[in-house]
Amino acid sequence: MHASQGRSAGLGLALASAFAFGGSGVAAKPLIEAGLDPLHVVWLRVAGAALVMLPVAWRHRGLVRSRPVLLLGFGLLAVAGVQACYFAAISRIPVGVALLVEYLAPALVLGWVRFVQRRPVTRRAAVGVVLAVGGLACVVEVWSGLSFDAVGLLLALGAAGCQVGYFVLSDQGSADGADGVEPPHPVGVIAYGLLIGALVLTVVARPWGMDWSVLGGSAGMDGTDVPAWLLLVWIVLLATVIAYVTGVISVRLLSPAVAGVVACLEAVIATVLAWVMLGEHLSAPQLIGGAMVLFGAFIAQSSTPRTPSGPVASGLAAGAAEGPDAGRAAAEGELSAGRAAT
Repeated sequence: MHASQGRSAGLGLALASAFAFGGSGVAAKPLIEAGLDPLHVVWLRVAGAALVMLPVAWRHRGLVRSRPVLLLGFGLLAVAGVQACYFAAISRIPVGVALLVEYLAPALVLGWVRFVQRRPVTRRAAVGVVLAVGGLACVVEVWSGLSFDAVGLLLALGAAGCQVGYFVLSDQGSADGADGVEPPHPVGVIAYGLLIGALVLTVVARPWGMDWSVLGGSAGMDGTDVPAWLLLVWIVLLATVIAYVTGVISVRLLSPAVAGVVACLEAVIATVLAWVMLGEHLSAPQLIGGAMVLFGAFIAQSSTPRTPSGPVASGLAAGAAEGPDAGRAAAEGELSAGRAAT
């Protein structure tokens, strides 16, 4: 009975996390279109969330001494790199397209496993990669000579690459739990990742040059004016702090694999929200391609080897098929389980 209740609660939290993460691009794009630079929006998001998570960081300050490489990798790749590339991408291409491009991450992880680590991959995994790549071709409409901005697509691919970099780093510590080494607390890793990401983005984005007056005005969402500050609160509290924490807890109550599958809904939610709230319509081939990407990503994720390989983190995220945020939440959730961010 208790186990059943735990699974139900975990499923509800996983769905809440997917919805929260899925709305990040929908809330950010109007701010970008209102005049804020994408890097400034990323900085506001990460710095705001870092301030909220400061008490958590202080509570887990021992991580700075025990896991500096993991914290640095999480801050640079899973927070600063992914978010900067993703928000820059949605300033040029539709939210749903940018997020679906990121679903190449599981395929890229398998490429790393096969060609860099020289470990075998299953035929099932190869099928997942082919489906994901074929679906991506439909999403970007290659028969039209790439109907979307090429720079925007490259930025989305850059976000996927940063995500893969973090998952590869995470894979280096799969043996921790087996060796009796206590895994790092996932919420603590998230807190320090946000702090490190905020510091890096402060240097890169230079927020002192930001047009702060934009936050005192309004931003348009498909013809409807919304207070800019309200969108910022949405991005910081709902799409970052609450999304990460609920994602981590859901992985603890479910399993990383199940939570990862539920989190695949993030791409669907983001696409639907962008359709309804921003008027970004996708064609039938793009919708079919999106379904192929998600299905291929799911197959690739579930086929990724989990063999231990080193001492840095504590396992390859079962959430690798998730979007620019939720993947990190599931990854960090599994860290807490001895293998438990976004």
